Amino acid sequence: MPFRLKAPFRDALRDAAPRPLAGMWVCSGSATVAEICAGAGLDWLLIDMEHGPNGLGSVLAQLQAVAAHPVVPLVRVPANDPVTIKQVLDLGAQNLLVPMVSSVAEARAAVEAVRYPPRGRRGVGSALARSARWNRVDDYLTEADRYTSLFVQVETVAGVEAAAGIAAVDGIDGVFVGPSDLAASMGLIGRQTHPDVTAAVLRAFEAVREAGLPVGVNAFDPAVARAYMDAGATFVLVGADVAMLARGSEALAARFTAATATAAPDANRASY
Repeated sequence: MPFRLKAPFRDALRDAAPRPLAGMWVCSGSATVAEICAGAGLDWLLIDMEHGPNGLGSVLAQLQAVAAHPVVPLVRVPANDPVTIKQVLDLGAQNLLVPMVSSVAEARAAVEAVRYPPRGRRGVGSALARSARWNRVDDYLTEADRYTSLFVQVETVAGVEAAAGIAAVDGIDGVFVGPSDLAASMGLIGRQTHPDVTAAVLRAFEAVREAGLPVGVNAFDPAVARAYMDAGATFVLVGADVAMLARGSEALAARFTAATATAAPDANRASY
């Protein structure tokens, strides 16, 4: 029976006007958490293999968990590595984010890893893989580019300087700017809202937008996220599962352990 794949993220970005698409980082490695986040009403999720405890099995489980929801999943691979990219694509990921792309050559290498020959070097195994639903997707090998979108992450000084060239590479569907690593590369680690870092982010925005591609960014502070949206970001990560759990559990503990400490019950008094 033929199977119809969902449209890739580039189509969602193209059709999103007039508002930017809000997304959430899924770093926990939990399919249950991913499913909860997928039903929250956000536009997209980023399943993270670079800094999250994710391997191929957990990524597969998360892709399956979110598939029934009207949200677009992206997978950030751990590196610009053709073997990993091939495996993640074969799991059925249609949208990839490749980190630490700082040159045109690195952008071209990512494109080659995503595309089948003769346009690239992706290994052919669709008959065995979820990507083509075990050959249930008609003409997958010749139409794979239509089902797949590729985004690269600019997060170094060199990447910002090369942003225009990176965005001009055929096969790149968008550029995501990472202020945290960019700050570190500028000698301002942990200071991603420093004016110099913000200025570099905006330079990257301008270069990517002039090339005609959508540009995204990571910004958990709502005011910063809104500012970047106003500056032209069309897809923004506005939170992360693990960060929300950490802050939420801390607030819960502060509320109830503080109350317990100031109003401890009499040990001799019945609790009922």
